[in-house]
Amino acid sequence: MTIAAGPQVVHARAPGKINVFLKVGAVMEDGYHDVATAYQAVSLCEDVRAYPADNFSVEFAGPIDTSGLERGGSNLAIKAARALARKAGYRGGVHLEIEKRVPIAGGMGGGSADAAATLLACDALWGTEATKEELLAIAAKLGADVPFALTGGTAIGTGRGDQLSPALAKGSFHWVLALAEFGMSTPEVYRELDRHRERHAQDIFPAQQQPRVDANVLQALRAGDPSMLADCLHNDLQAPALHLAPGLANVLELGEENGALAGILSGSGPTVAFLVADADTALELQVALSALRLHVVRATGPVHGARLVHD
Repeated sequence: MTIAAGPQVVHARAPGKINVFLKVGAVMEDGYHDVATAYQAVSLCEDVRAYPADNFSVEFAGPIDTSGLERGGSNLAIKAARALARKAGYRGGVHLEIEKRVPIAGGMGGGSADAAATLLACDALWGTEATKEELLAIAAKLGADVPFALTGGTAIGTGRGDQLSPALAKGSFHWVLALAEFGMSTPEVYRELDRHRERHAQDIFPAQQQPRVDANVLQALRAGDPSMLADCLHNDLQAPALHLAPGLANVLELGEENGALAGILSGSGPTVAFLVADADTALELQVALSALRLHVVRATGPVHGARLVHD
């Protein structure tokens, strides 16, 4: 990497994601699981503005409560900036302003989107001229969902979810997202999955070591057919998440009673993503669920990954 003089502020945007399919392999000796997932980047995005600074700092704004977010060295965006600085040999810092719209600990990869946008913004701010491959390598070390937030679109993720291969997707899919007032710990949901599998060992097939994405999912994405995709939405983390937060089952029922083709927990939850037939149905479902005092937003996918925005 080289370092050249950069601008005084850089604005980058990165998308949240929905796992339209998520199969989790058996727990391994290191306590982790391999997964097979179909990611779709959606239009609920995070905005990051990067300013020159002597050290590393972050502040938050936006329509969601960010009071509980870590602002120190353990924040994923700060980790991303520091990782790029180390890789490039850059000796300065950055001040980050992040406008958050993706729910925190909601299963939509908001922190990963922050990290991806930060990598792109700092690269432009510092003039490090990192290649896409270099940024993806840094992203993979930050977290399983960060590489996808960089690439966006529709992709299949294997390994920890960070080994990506693009998937063809036709047209746009319309989603209504029910946002919870609480977050869920991804590690805790995975632990509950392991306990769930132990409890029901006599009733369910043993987990595969190397799971695969169902071919029907790929076919539905290629066809751009929401009804076909609705029939094959799947998330192995949904049952354990519902065990930890039983009220989410009522949210799923309300969406499907009010016009959704299907509902699914995104990632480890608690965001519930409802797939609908078209934009009109999305608006009708948003109105119906809002009347039931749920916090809902509409989104479409797939969208581009992290990109620079010229204000």
